[in-house]
Amino acid sequence: MKTLAIESSALTASCAICEENLVVCESSITAGLTHSQTLMSMIENMLKSANQKLEDIDAITVSVGPGSFTGLRIGVSSAKGMAKALNCPCIGVSTLLALARNLEGTESIVCSVMDARRDQVYNALFDMQKGKTVRICEDRAISIDELIEQLKANEYNVPVVLVGDGAELCYNKMKDVLDVRIAPPQLRLQRAASIGFCGLEKLKNGDFCLENEVIPKYLRLSQAERIRNELGGKQ
Repeated sequence: MKTLAIESSALTASCAICEENLVVCESSITAGLTHSQTLMSMIENMLKSANQKLEDIDAITVSVGPGSFTGLRIGVSSAKGMAKALNCPCIGVSTLLALARNLEGTESIVCSVMDARRDQVYNALFDMQKGKTVRICEDRAISIDELIEQLKANEYNVPVVLVGDGAELCYNKMKDVLDVRIAPPQLRLQRAASIGFCGLEKLKNGDFCLENEVIPKYLRLSQAERIRNELGGKQ
């Protein structure tokens, strides 16, 4: 089985083609350009460079969040459009789960963190022991202070490793009060290959929904919605 994977949940735009035990090709940009500028041209150039054809793809896999509202909409819309054109499954994958899979094979507790602004992060915890990725908690939006208190309350017998675009932010606030580590730069940010392997696993297990049910999972209201609510819905 072969999947085309798309990651656009944050600053990094990434695409990859994955088979069961192989990253056939992968392209990634973290340069501040908008995903609407880069994503489709990246996919086209990657396919051409690797001599891959879309009609050979068995599924489209995409990061569904949490993350940037605009980035997720672009990625999910692109994935659904290609899946419809190819008449193949479209599989949504948690961004935080895929980040943890960057560190698959380590004996650790992975703390996936994405900067959600306002001193909050999107977060989930995963137990990576014995070669498996076991979810400890659901994806959530949480304050960094609350996350620190939760990590303090648990005595893990393996290192806690921070991964994601919020890793450095959290590490700077945690390093003096917790025994935490930070993933190296090459493993720290979102990767389409990790999205792809998560998607292949779901495809193999039949654990995916209909294309029109693949939707972004934001976890909290957009800035415009928050401002509207703060103003009591007034124009």
